[in-house]
Amino acid sequence: MKSIFTSEYSFVLDRLVSARKAAGLTQSQLATKLGKPQSFVSKIERHERRLDVVEFVLVCKALDVAPREILADLEARLQGAPKARDKRLGGGKG
Repeated sequence: MKSIFTSEYSFVLDRLVSARKAAGLTQSQLATKLGKPQSFVSKIERHERRLDVVEFVLVCKALDVAPREILADLEARLQGAPKARDKRLGGGKG
């Protein structure tokens, strides 16, 4: 079975897990801050549940991490990657 999670997505999750640990928070403590069950955080960290953009921002806020910092690191990581063309995002011709 092919994973729907890319190495770039794993990079973002790794940053969030590192931030949680650096803050000295358990999964349960982070979940409490988010108003979610511990399983919510566990499933995200085990790649069983994908974060949407709003959830990403809320997790960053709960960890006192600026989302733009993680996104800037991701963007830097992607600098050498081929650009995807997506007309919805203005990335393609026509």
